[in-house]
Amino acid sequence: MRQMTIRAELADYLKKHGTTINQFAEVSKVNSGTISNIINGNRPIAMQQLDRITEGMGLEEGSYYDLYVDECFVHSNPNWRRLRPFLYRCAELDKLECIARVVGIMMDSLSYTPSLFDTAEDFFTQGKHKAAAMLYQSVAESEKYQHSERLALCQYRLFTIALGEDQDANLRAAVQFEGFVNRLDEVDQLDALKDLANTYSALRHWDKVMAMAKEMGNKATIQYHAKYDRARKSRFQKEPGIPLFSYIQYSYVLHSVVYRELGDYDRALHYVNMYMDMNWIREDTEEALQLMNQCMEWARANIYLLRILKGDITVLPEYVAYIEQREEEILSGLFKILQAANYYQFNVDDILLQFEGKISDCRDHQLEIRSYNQQIFEDRYTNLMAEIAFYYIRRNKYEISMNYIMESLEYSVKINSESCIIKCVGMFEELRHTASLETQKEYQNLISKVQRINEKKNGFVVGST
Repeated sequence: MRQMTIRAELADYLKKHGTTINQFAEVSKVNSGTISNIINGNRPIAMQQLDRITEGMGLEEGSYYDLYVDECFVHSNPNWRRLRPFLYRCAELDKLECIARVVGIMMDSLSYTPSLFDTAEDFFTQGKHKAAAMLYQSVAESEKYQHSERLALCQYRLFTIALGEDQDANLRAAVQFEGFVNRLDEVDQLDALKDLANTYSALRHWDKVMAMAKEMGNKATIQYHAKYDRARKSRFQKEPGIPLFSYIQYSYVLHSVVYRELGDYDRALHYVNMYMDMNWIREDTEEALQLMNQCMEWARANIYLLRILKGDITVLPEYVAYIEQREEEILSGLFKILQAANYYQFNVDDILLQFEGKISDCRDHQLEIRSYNQQIFEDRYTNLMAEIAFYYIRRNKYEISMNYIMESLEYSVKINSESCIIKCVGMFEELRHTASLETQKEYQNLISKVQRINEKKNGFVVGST
């Protein structure tokens, strides 16, 4: 039986269709002499030629990539000049299995590691995250016994790529990456700690947020003194993605958030005052001034919010006016207002009516853009729905409350938020007697999803009958 090859496939095509080499050359835009040499086995096929030949034969892009791997990389010595364009085309066409095969061949030689890493960085920048992850994983595996910055960067990228809707998966990604932070470049460490703090914040792991905030603040302060203190001799280092002072300020912001979430409002206010004080900042660029103005806005809003959380509702109109003009603040702001309303038993019916449309707009807009901060949005939205549901239970508006319970539960299951699932189940069971048969059926379907998730998580899946 004749072995299947690209040149044999091409020869069969020409014969079957009664097409001459010259005619096919005109269709495919590949030189007739080149086609003749390829068919006769006198010349290897270049990537661009393969794509043109495939198109000329009327086949789907990448149809012969598996054969190309066999012919050019498995049964002959691979070289980077041929490997690189192949990887890029596979990434474009999402041919991940071909990438996996090629990478497996390449990793037999550690000399390819730097080139693979650079290619992964390109893919990451271009948003080809699945392809990038495969390369980062291979590079990390080849350097797992090295205390290298490149290994740490691979783990940083893999952490970033792994973040998604599933809170349990996000937690695993954060924990796995955390041990590599100190191997990064000093400047990259700041961004890594910031990203970890944001991830743990979305997961409501406040002890971890505090740890990341402290470390980021300390490292940023050391770098700041090294850069601006003339008494010290600072070595050259790359510039951070944002002005250096911002990491110090953001550390204070995170401290205030943690203490606010823990109910220590006086300490939270102390750190608000810390990031309001900007007399020490030396940067004076337009970006720096914008960030300082943003800090002042945050401070003003958080002072209002802390007063509300302590039961002072006289500032509620000012805070509502603030969040109304800032779409990104609406969900978190309303959540805190509802928390205070539920604790102190004050009426916010008019506020909920005022923001009813904006909540829907925020949800629909966020679902469209699928941003990097999707996990933060979905956590805020899920918890806000639960808090509104609890508010209406306290006001004996059970039908309205049930709608919010089901909305929160649906999102809780989607992001695998165990704490919010438990909260929603408790509220539903309290109101089960008011639920329609249709709502009870929807509830049971969601609970079945939770059970399947837990079975999968625990490595036990019930077979279908």
